[in-house]
Amino acid sequence: MDLKEIMSISGHSGLFKFVSQGRNGIIVESFTDQKRSFVNASNKVSSLEDIAIFTTEEEVPLKTVLKNIHEALNGGQAPDPKSTPEELRTFMEKVLPAYDRDKVYVSDMRKLVSWYNSLLALDMLK
Repeated sequence: MDLKEIMSISGHSGLFKFVSQGRNGIIVESFTDQKRSFVNASNKVSSLEDIAIFTTEEEVPLKTVLKNIHEALNGGQAPDPKSTPEELRTFMEKVLPAYDRDKVYVSDMRKLVSWYNSLLALDMLK
């Protein structure tokens, strides 16, 4: 699984594949509908490769967290992102017991399970 080419764009739902560098931004393709679009350089774009989850000792790369989830669920679906905050916290304790409860918010957990379920559906968690 190469997360370098997978992007999260602030203000846009879902994940995107990096296609090309443009003059004032990048061109991405949505995984949900395969439509290409231009993203201006002023938008906040993050490669999933650069994202990490805070723990009490260190930051754990997203790739490691996704692997932990995949192993804990035996390749199954993660909880619904709309689950209750208690359910999401219980899930996080199961897959990353040392996560920092003060720095990792429920909104972060919702994004994490949403991304995991999207990558699972696209068969990109190998």
